[in-house]
Amino acid sequence: MIAMLNKNYYHDVPKIVQDYLNYQSTIKNKSDNTINEYTLDLRLFLKYLSCERAGLNVSDPEVIENTDVTSLDASFFKSVTLQDAYAFLSYCRTDRQNQERTRARKVSCIRAFFKYLKMQGVIDDNPMVNLDSPKLKKSLPKYLTVEQAQRLLRSVDGPHKERDYCILTFFLNCGMRLSELVSMDYNKIRVTEDTATMVVTGKGNKERTVYLNHACVAALNAYMRVRPKDGVKDRYALFLSDRKQRISKETVQHLVKKYLDRAELGGLGYSVHKLRHTAATLMYQTGQVDLLELKEILGHENLNTTQIYTHIVDKKLKDAVDANPLADFKAE
Repeated sequence: MIAMLNKNYYHDVPKIVQDYLNYQSTIKNKSDNTINEYTLDLRLFLKYLSCERAGLNVSDPEVIENTDVTSLDASFFKSVTLQDAYAFLSYCRTDRQNQERTRARKVSCIRAFFKYLKMQGVIDDNPMVNLDSPKLKKSLPKYLTVEQAQRLLRSVDGPHKERDYCILTFFLNCGMRLSELVSMDYNKIRVTEDTATMVVTGKGNKERTVYLNHACVAALNAYMRVRPKDGVKDRYALFLSDRKQRISKETVQHLVKKYLDRAELGGLGYSVHKLRHTAATLMYQTGQVDLLELKEILGHENLNTTQIYTHIVDKKLKDAVDANPLADFKAE
């Protein structure tokens, strides 16, 4: 049984589900966060179906929570229909107020699980082949302008200014994820006369090489000069906390919020992830980075994920045309 399932909160899933989670973890190499989401989604799906079939009140959260699904076997999964899945999604929308993106994630999880059941011979036919996903609203990623990003960097001060400045510089120049930054090890950074690179671990524990520009190298050198050397608990961890151990996600989120507030950018919807959007957007807007290159830099698995940055440029072009003084002119 995988580590995530050793916690009491995750123990109450059927053996078939545990086998599936082991498969996703060990064969598909999914991250702990992904396994966590799969567990919760499948757990809720099975509890909902069990309550429905028993004629229980699915609108009562306690009824759902107290329903035991650990004994569900192959015969149960063979009886699940496409209509059951749509009823579950309706329940998620009305009773749990799940938004489109959350329901879409559940659809993806259910599809993958039943595909696995078919592959393992647990079911003869996969009822979820035609399970549709909710249509997602397209929204442009929020990002800082160049001036705002510079303001944010100038706001850095205090006892950890070298560390914090380096963190913000990496976010704004490399477009890395929060999980990638906190897991960085300094022994995976290579700096030569011609180039500087680092190896980061992205989603699905996939490693990729990220190039560091001059600003990143300068910030890194300044930080390494003051980085603690004695009593460090995580020997190779690049960014350390006050306790001389690997910095946590929560600490990074807190310091980013602190500097956003200090730069008078707080309360505008910016966050750590928006700094990643900022790096990607600014790189793409230069016109010197194409989508395939940006996909590699960001560590996206699919090009479709990267294409959202083309919409930003399209919108800027539209706004530029709309700003033309003749935009509203009508000849009499």
